[in-house]
Amino acid sequence: MTLQPLLQASPVIQVHAAAAIAALVLGALQFGLPRGFGRHRLMGRLWVGLMALVALSSFGISGLRQVGPFSWIHGLSVFTLGALVLAVAYARRRRLAAHRWAMIGLYLGALVVTGLFTLLPGRIMGHVVFG
Repeated sequence: MTLQPLLQASPVIQVHAAAAIAALVLGALQFGLPRGFGRHRLMGRLWVGLMALVALSSFGISGLRQVGPFSWIHGLSVFTLGALVLAVAYARRRRLAAHRWAMIGLYLGALVVTGLFTLLPGRIMGHVVFG
């Protein structure tokens, strides 16, 4: 394992990766905390901000070009931003089951599954983890 490929990457990729890793860790912690109290809400706001940063920073990354400078990943970023808004709206409207499932879906789909794709050969995080 070496951080060198990430340290040599563009600043937008470094910000994107750092925000994604922070969101991955914070999200895992969030699942274990009591819900509905101040700490959960504060960490949730931070997590939503990190996820928005991950999604927005993806638009500055154009390594996989399928339609102009964009790829299917950018479609996922648009979906993620919309789902974040919806998940927060669910919490504010006290639709807690919908909020919970939206957040779990975002965590698993936009972080875990997508994060696994970054480990493929030839990708920066693949080089970081596997050398």
